[in-house]
Amino acid sequence: MTTFESNFTTGEYLRRIDKTRAKMTVLGLDAIVVSDPSNMSWLSGYDGWSFYVYQCVILTQEGEPVWWGRGMDALGARRTVFMEDDCIRGYDDTYVQNPEKHPMEDLSRLLSELGLAKARIGVEMDNYYYSAAAHRTLERCLPEVSFQDATGLVNWQRAVKSEREVEYMQRAARIVEAMHEHILEVAEPGMRKNDLVAEIYAAGIRGADGYWGDYPAIVPMAPSGMDATAPHLTWDDRPMVTGEATFFEIAGAHRRYQCPQSRTLFFGEVPQKYRDAEAAVLDAIEAGLEQARPGNRAEDIANAFNATLNKAGFTKDSRCGYAIGISYPPDWGERTISFRRGDMTVLEPGMTFHFMPALWLEDGGLEITEPILITEDGYDCFCTTRRALFVK
Repeated sequence: MTTFESNFTTGEYLRRIDKTRAKMTVLGLDAIVVSDPSNMSWLSGYDGWSFYVYQCVILTQEGEPVWWGRGMDALGARRTVFMEDDCIRGYDDTYVQNPEKHPMEDLSRLLSELGLAKARIGVEMDNYYYSAAAHRTLERCLPEVSFQDATGLVNWQRAVKSEREVEYMQRAARIVEAMHEHILEVAEPGMRKNDLVAEIYAAGIRGADGYWGDYPAIVPMAPSGMDATAPHLTWDDRPMVTGEATFFEIAGAHRRYQCPQSRTLFFGEVPQKYRDAEAAVLDAIEAGLEQARPGNRAEDIANAFNATLNKAGFTKDSRCGYAIGISYPPDWGERTISFRRGDMTVLEPGMTFHFMPALWLEDGGLEITEPILITEDGYDCFCTTRRALFVK
């Protein structure tokens, strides 16, 4: 057993497992092999930067989950998971990045040992961490197993957060607030972008209100000028200049829980088109938030936002929000619910989202976003950062 304070009680992990097993039963699955590190952590508590090698949590219909991964990372599992040591299984290092043998050969032997050689097993087929070679090896080594696609099975069980999860996200919110405040303090024309990003990282890792900062699941996005016409460019060493907008898509993180929030900073006199875009986005955000309440559907927020934005002469083709919570690189979204037309997911208290109504203009970008919590009678914004285009 672990000898340090766990992020959650054993009881909370067991409730998560019961919820997941209920869905497994509906789908007729005897077991699932969970390779998404966010899902691994949510089910077991495991936390380590080891997702560049093969690892997973095996959940059957009885008993504790089994953590499986690289032998040296079993030591980290003993430090973080809630299970007993006999539920931690490591494979030999000769399997690591060796074209002559594949780690899934070892996993196949473990699945057989667990009585699953003829079982119906769910795997996360559409997942960053589960490769075609991994699946092919499992099928070759376990020819009598019926492998089923269980992508998103665990992700959806994470949608409604516990009180402790919300608390961690509130701590992350204090951190991202501090990050934006620090940006306004230090950013100036002539400052190299990499120096500013270093300041952003430092503020995020130092934390806020006595709570330490974890690493975010996405690096800071901080493009300026024409680079800001694209959503996902990273930094270089070019100095910031007067007359350009820079948006900051950043997240506070605490105990792997992410709270992303974006704001835009303009140096100098703001062109009228940016003021018009700001006004349109702020009005559209208010319209969307009016629909953020239990019983409404995810698309209600998107439809209200887009209708208001369109009236002001602006359009947004992409989704304007998504579920957030615990996450590891390369993405801080939960890959489940989206604020877009056609997403009929019913909103429930405890769901958490990044309401992300970004606009990309012909010569720059404007991002003013809000992480939100669905409450019993509406919503709460996690952050208190002033909702506006910042000017300096």
